[in-house]
Amino acid sequence: MNRSEFIRHFGSVYEHSAWVAEQAYDRTNIDTNNLAELTAALRFEVETSGRARQLALLCAHPDLAGKAAIDGNLTAASTSEQAGAGLDQCNAEEFARFQSFNNEYTSTFEFPFIMAVKGANRHLILEAFEKRLNNDSDTEFSTALEEVHKIAGFRLAAWFEEESSGSR
Repeated sequence: MNRSEFIRHFGSVYEHSAWVAEQAYDRTNIDTNNLAELTAALRFEVETSGRARQLALLCAHPDLAGKAAIDGNLTAASTSEQAGAGLDQCNAEEFARFQSFNNEYTSTFEFPFIMAVKGANRHLILEAFEKRLNNDSDTEFSTALEEVHKIAGFRLAAWFEEESSGSR
């Protein structure tokens, strides 16, 4: 797979951060048929990119049940992930809680609340918000990065599943 194909396939694995795939491709000869190797190569780029770049990566993520979702401005992957967790079905009270938590979280940590929502529902996500708002900044930064890696892992696994089933 050449560089442009690699970036086309994997540039969106990390939300609005094609630089991760670009750097991974440039640094190593990645076996794109090996999920573990590909996952590790992309993760390495994030982990070694420095705090400023990591913060930019975190800030590239949308709020959960936030304005971008309401306005229809999420990436296809984020739309699917949030809908899968039922965030598109929030009642007025739940939606208000999400907005309040999003605002409090962002003002506290200076990046949006990030959670790999696959397998979760809006009630579990709201509980996680409440718990994580009590974290200190360093703990929450690390937690958010781990959640980003989980999201990337789910997206890569989905890509591999589609490839193996011949739907791509």
